[in-house]
Amino acid sequence: MEAFFVMSKNVLVIKLGTAAITGKNGAISTAIVKKLAAEIALLRKQYNIVLVSSGAVGSGKNFIHHYQGTITERKAAAAIGNPILIRLYHKHLHPYGITVAQALCERHHFANRKQFLQLKETFETFWRHDILPVVNENDLVSNLELKFSDNDELATLLAVGFNAATLLLVTTAGGFLNDQKQVIPVVEKIDAGILGYVTTDKSSAGLGGMVSKLASARLAISLGIPVIICGLGGADAIANALKGKNGTQFLAKPSNLKARQKWLASGSITPGSVTIDNGAVKALQHKKSLLTVGITQISGKFLKGEAIQIKTTEDEVIGVAKARFSATELQQKTGEKNVIAAHVDDIVLL
Repeated sequence: MEAFFVMSKNVLVIKLGTAAITGKNGAISTAIVKKLAAEIALLRKQYNIVLVSSGAVGSGKNFIHHYQGTITERKAAAAIGNPILIRLYHKHLHPYGITVAQALCERHHFANRKQFLQLKETFETFWRHDILPVVNENDLVSNLELKFSDNDELATLLAVGFNAATLLLVTTAGGFLNDQKQVIPVVEKIDAGILGYVTTDKSSAGLGGMVSKLASARLAISLGIPVIICGLGGADAIANALKGKNGTQFLAKPSNLKARQKWLASGSITPGSVTIDNGAVKALQHKKSLLTVGITQISGKFLKGEAIQIKTTEDEVIGVAKARFSATELQQKTGEKNVIAAHVDDIVLL
């Protein structure tokens, strides 16, 4: 049983892109942080807020001589910049009676269910005491290269894991743009038409870009979490975004998944995959367990109980499942009848 205190407020996850809060020299803009602090002071009356803030690398890289942007240098710059970032947030939030807490997360905190629940309990403690968690990746010791674990992903994992009312991604673009560079107010479905507007452009300051944001939005809305991509321009930018008056609203799909299923779909690291035939695909769509007889290929090395991707014969990822056997054991059982490779309760279709 997973028991937590009953929250009286909805959760709002705000992710700030590097370019959205920094100047041309890479330093965090004091004016933007002050504006943001005023908005958060009002929003916290209605929401339990998580602030995922980029800008640590930009704040710290000027302290590294002849900075070249290597992975090691980025890690060092982030370690220097994180306390600078926190001090700035504390300075401008403290006048509103808001205490900030630095929360440095790693990808494995979301992969292990027990660790994730401990993380969730800590955040709930913050909210009980009206403390604002300012989150960033723990770049110094992260096992993954930064480009594979940006803050868009981190914000999405938090939003899904905490069943947030909204995931808000702040960017200099001000929203999701069409081919005329105009903000599209509402996106009901991320289809080929929407994907056609996506470019690989990204700011020189950050690792993300609209590709990353769209991938995050796609996962979040598929699991029932509405997403807004907006800018900070104008008065009450975030409040207006939440009212549909600023940026782009990505409408969430209805979802009746349990918390553990959402975690499985969004937070688990998948060390392997299985490819299944069309008959198995149809069975899963009819809420059946995955049988070994339907598996045509096994890839990667995974252990019993680890999460794996489920792919079609066209190499399309259609879901995630908790494996009942290791990769080696599964190889031996492929083709056997009436052997469950993954139980229906441990399968989430995407």
